[in-house]
Amino acid sequence: MDLKLYMFESCPFCRKVIREIENSKRTDIEYRDIHKNEEDRKRLIEVGGKEQVPCLFIDSRPMYESADIIEWLKGHPQVV
Repeated sequence: MDLKLYMFESCPFCRKVIREIENSKRTDIEYRDIHKNEEDRKRLIEVGGKEQVPCLFIDSRPMYESADIIEWLKGHPQVV
C-alpha cells in the first residue's frame, strides 16, 4: 500500500495526524510538505482538486479531514 501524507508543519490538523502516526510508530507513510515543495502542492491540487491539508493519499486516492484520516489509520495498522 502506498501512503503519502500531504501536509505542512504549522497546520494544527496536520500535527494531529502526525502525532497519531508517531504514536503508532508507523514507518510506512511518506510526508509531502506542500509549503516546501511546489510539485507536491501542484500534485495535491491536480489529484484532489483542492489545496487542503492534511490529505492522505492511499494508493493515489485522496482522503481529507484529520479525524477521518486518524480513524482510517487506526483501522488499518501497518503490517510489518
